[in-house]
Amino acid sequence: MVRLNKIYTRTGDDGTTGLGNGERRVKCDLRVEAYGTVDETNACVGLARLHTGESHPELDAMLARIQNDLFDLGADLSTPDNGDTPGYEPLRIIEAQVLRVEAEIDQLNAGLKPLRSFVLPGGTPASAALHLARTVSRRAERIMVELAQKPGERVSKAALQYINRISDFLFVAARVANDNGARDVLWVPGENR
Repeated sequence: MVRLNKIYTRTGDDGTTGLGNGERRVKCDLRVEAYGTVDETNACVGLARLHTGESHPELDAMLARIQNDLFDLGADLSTPDNGDTPGYEPLRIIEAQVLRVEAEIDQLNAGLKPLRSFVLPGGTPASAALHLARTVSRRAERIMVELAQKPGERVSKAALQYINRISDFLFVAARVANDNGARDVLWVPGENR
């Protein structure tokens, strides 16, 4: 159970932070950057939800589940899987979470016409915010992949799959928020030459 009764601890004043297993790392450590960028993604999804609650309640419910899962992902990344048992079972992203997002992508995408061009971020405020969340989630994915390549660091297959699916979900969600693609802003290659 999480209990936050004191917000500042001063333990990070030296430029370090505590991971879920108690280990201290510098705040610019790649693992900290990974879960920090997942948190940033979550904040962007929250911003998008300011525009989806009333107009797209089903989409908003999906985004609420994703926000919770993104906290799960942050918890997963903040507790390195180094083979040691930390005295409790760390929270990990599981395949069922990946499969749920895939099913929701398919559900949303079923009502969209196929694209014939790339989509520029824009259209409705909800769509623009979802595109911002998508780009931040892609950055989180790049950092997680880089972390997974580092000797001694592990990132689970399910965690990598989950963050990859989230950017796909956010792309499709942005189209749904654009009146099911009717208000998509399409890229016209070389239009302003």
